[in-house]
Amino acid sequence: MIKEFREFIMRGNVLDLAVAVVIGAAFTAIVNSLVGDIIMPILGLITGGINFSSLYINLSGKTFASYAEAKAAGAAVVGYGAFIQAVISFLLIAWVIFMLVKAVNALQRQKAAAPAPPPGPTQEEQLLTEIRDLLAKQTK
Repeated sequence: MIKEFREFIMRGNVLDLAVAVVIGAAFTAIVNSLVGDIIMPILGLITGGINFSSLYINLSGKTFASYAEAKAAGAAVVGYGAFIQAVISFLLIAWVIFMLVKAVNALQRQKAAAPAPPPGPTQEEQLLTEIRDLLAKQTK
């Protein structure tokens, strides 16, 4: 059973998947930083400084200074702003990934379109060349 497990783990697909998960986790941090630290502040500036995550509907009837305070108190609130923020973040992350994949695909197409070097002479052509050269030497 251990031998089968080792064979399963050492398959190319499993190793490729493991590498993809690790790289994906690292890439997620980069994309989240791009969206959260660069794009969202610009979007906040464009929208007049609206912080969507602080928008909520209070269903409890009590008064709270902020959404975070209402949540901490365990009050019944609908955090529609946090949902809007999550949707915007998702769309921005999806857009960044789309642009990255598009750029990688364009580079791969350029690489594939590069002209291949001309093929060398075939074995038959090489033999015929050698025979021609030998015949030329004999007739001299």
